[in-house]
Amino acid sequence: MIDKIEVTIDVIVHATEDISKIFQSFEDLLGLKKEEFTVHETTGYFENPIIMLNVKIVKKQAGKFMKKLLELLSNQQISELIEEIEERTVDSRFHMRLDKQELINGNLIIREKDTIKIRIHTPIYNKKDTVKTFTEIFQIAN
Repeated sequence: MIDKIEVTIDVIVHATEDISKIFQSFEDLLGLKKEEFTVHETTGYFENPIIMLNVKIVKKQAGKFMKKLLELLSNQQISELIEEIEERTVDSRFHMRLDKQELINGNLIIREKDTIKIRIHTPIYNKKDTVKTFTEIFQIAN
């Protein structure tokens, strides 16, 4: 199933943040290069500049990304993700968020605040197979 994974990552970069540190952290920790990201500049509610980063990873690269991601997460965090599969999954897409500041510090921590949004998609044809399928995906690193 790992060969049919698509991973989408979305990051909001505020004017006070150093985008080069974010790109460097993605490259150092997860093997994603700056050139792979789509960069979209926009304006916030108070006219502040905001940069939105997006990358979609497919096939073998997505499998390699998942292995790296899971190697960097603690066993406890992976167990929590497995326990929360049903709550985190919508239409064959598993949703998780990483702490952006921790990523810059060289750590991967699952958080719901100041986050990097990650969606992992794999075809699931029968809804009752969702937990089984994502459990298998999350166990590839072990």
